[in-house]
Amino acid sequence: MSDANVRIPEEAKDRLAAIAAAEGLSLRAYLARLAETLLTPAERAERAAKALAALKSWNGYAPTAAQQQDLDSELDRRLAQVTGR
Repeated sequence: MSDANVRIPEEAKDRLAAIAAAEGLSLRAYLARLAETLLTPAERAERAAKALAALKSWNGYAPTAAQQQDLDSELDRRLAQVTGR
């Protein structure tokens, strides 16, 4: 296992350490678990494509690019509304 130095604001490090401690993990173990569970952009795109293919096969759902954009915009709007952003 190799070590890496990452420069982040002290507040961010303290927050991550507190989250890790609350889960009974060291900061190193928490970050390793986080890296294992988060998806890369390519992995997210692959999962989205698989989900879309499954929906199309299951019930014929096949939105156009414009419909997908409209749905994404609506989701962004709703998320902004509930998060206050």
